[in-house]
Amino acid sequence: MFRVFRDYRRQYSTLKKISDRVIISEEVQHALAKRLPVVALESTIITHGMPFPKNVECALSVEAQVREMGVIPATIAILKGIIRIGLSHEDISFIGDVVKNPSIKTSRRDFAYVIGNKLNGGTTVSGTLFSANIVGIPIFATGGIGGVHRSAEITMDVSADLMEMGRTPMAVVSSGVKSILDIPKTLEYLETQGVFVATYGPTKRFPAFYATESGCEAPYSVSSAAEAALVIESNREMNLNSGMLFAVPVPAECSMDGTEIEAAIEDALALAKQKDVSGKDITPFLLSYLAKATNGRSLESNIALVRNNAKVAAEIAIALSDLEREKSRPVGSSDVVGLMI
Repeated sequence: MFRVFRDYRRQYSTLKKISDRVIISEEVQHALAKRLPVVALESTIITHGMPFPKNVECALSVEAQVREMGVIPATIAILKGIIRIGLSHEDISFIGDVVKNPSIKTSRRDFAYVIGNKLNGGTTVSGTLFSANIVGIPIFATGGIGGVHRSAEITMDVSADLMEMGRTPMAVVSSGVKSILDIPKTLEYLETQGVFVATYGPTKRFPAFYATESGCEAPYSVSSAAEAALVIESNREMNLNSGMLFAVPVPAECSMDGTEIEAAIEDALALAKQKDVSGKDITPFLLSYLAKATNGRSLESNIALVRNNAKVAAEIAIALSDLEREKSRPVGSSDVVGLMI
């Protein structure tokens, strides 16, 4: 049994009902108990986003980078029917070997089946948000969120990520939306869901995953981790109960030409239609095709942006932790005098 570590975030009742289905690593437990900065990380990028063993190497390097900054990484997955908040190196290697240990791509709708049948699950953005929010982790880093798929007006294919962000008061740090999606429609849908969207940097130019710009603009921009932390704290204090997206452009040296990647995406979509690939299988199929079509450059770009997003998320987690400590600091005599004046 584990405890609620931040009473302003969680209710005992929710945790007690599912405590036998959730295991929090000792490292993450300690960080939450001591109010240290923690960043949640998804596992679908391991199970369905990259080939083995590159997926394991990427996951471990992202965790190492977060730790080097003094922040605790909490990679989340379902192992044999148990939600694990914080994975060991052995756990990551286990789920990364998808041939020996197959996993189901797990969003909110899939939890009951995966857990009930004691299966392995790579949590998507929505699945990771659901899990991290249970224990009160406020920030989550990923590559790119799901969204409105191209031709969604025909297929009605809209990622559960967007709905989950609309009802989960967590901050998501990503390189915008996966470029295989309809970015303008996704931004509209996020607005409908009440999700705060801002770019991280000097402009409002919204990134396109592999490319630094999508041709769209975000409603807002934040220029620093401290400013992002203020937005997160305000969202929480107002009990808005909706998420926040901070869109970070891929590092310029790893950015791909927008025209080139768009042509490859169109070819991939045509092939997916020919092979009748749809639903939860479409994104892994398209990402795999792009990696081959670009001779691995899209994969390297993907790894670079994931690492960069984790770094930014860690910086924001530190700033948020500092802000929380400052607000909880007892008012001293000098503060009282200042207030009286």
